[in-house]
Amino acid sequence: MKIKTSKRRTVTPVHPPGPLWQLRLYVAGQTPKSMMALQNLKTFCKTHLKGHYRIRVIDLLVQPQLAKGDQILAIPTVVRLLPKPVRSIIGNLSDTASVLVGLDLRAAN
Repeated sequence: MKIKTSKRRTVTPVHPPGPLWQLRLYVAGQTPKSMMALQNLKTFCKTHLKGHYRIRVIDLLVQPQLAKGDQILAIPTVVRLLPKPVRSIIGNLSDTASVLVGLDLRAAN
């Protein structure tokens, strides 16, 4: 008669937990440029931040008073609130290398 024993296995995460990135994307309605910026930001985060992020989309047509707090002068703009320091990038975020540098994930060449 065989007795089954269970062995405990520890599972090591593939990606060690990192800081939670809090991002705000300021847009003005559902314009093609705004929608492209949101899609590019989501793709960027899934690829480079792997679940350690939160995106809050702020439509300035609905809540224009929120532009003052982050000093939004152009749209679309993404603002990195956390981790500190605060960083901002203006545009549709299609240039991944510029986004990496702008969000301080990679040093400028």
